[in-house]
Amino acid sequence: MSEAVSALKGRSQTGFATVAEAGPVGMVSLRADLGSAALAGALAALGLSVPGQRQVVGEGRLAAWMSPDELLIFCAYEEAGQVVTDLSAALSAEHALVVDVSDMRSVFTITGAKGDEVLMKLCPVDFATLPQGEMRRTRAAQTGVALWRAGPEELRLICFRSVAGYVFGLLEAASRKGGEIF
Repeated sequence: MSEAVSALKGRSQTGFATVAEAGPVGMVSLRADLGSAALAGALAALGLSVPGQRQVVGEGRLAAWMSPDELLIFCAYEEAGQVVTDLSAALSAEHALVVDVSDMRSVFTITGAKGDEVLMKLCPVDFATLPQGEMRRTRAAQTGVALWRAGPEELRLICFRSVAGYVFGLLEAASRKGGEIF
């Protein structure tokens, strides 16, 4: 079996904030009726709950609301296959789609007291009003992304793997020392 390799192999850069590719991350896309009791039970078996609109919930494993009928489950890369198997079995009587998307997406972390300023330059989001644990689907420059505040000084951003190099270049340029906004 081959070893999992992320798009940028964990590349990072530190300026006035630190930007880093997270490496291989397990991600499972789940399309289903989010009000379904079967879905709630399947997520509970994973130690998760159904997140509210635009919310990210959980510790370790995460469930992120992506749309009215879609969740993105985050787990360890090596667990993604089993998460797909478990969710598919639990939802076999429901209209649902469960897909391992780990290898088609890249995750970045932006950390530091001025991490918001990195994304302020790229995304049409009011970061002053973005609470911890709230997911936003938006764009960074002209690339579709999803992002959320994971902690007081940490933001996470997801994009397609095919544009990971471009997105890292945007984040790196936006985080260079001397480029602070405030």
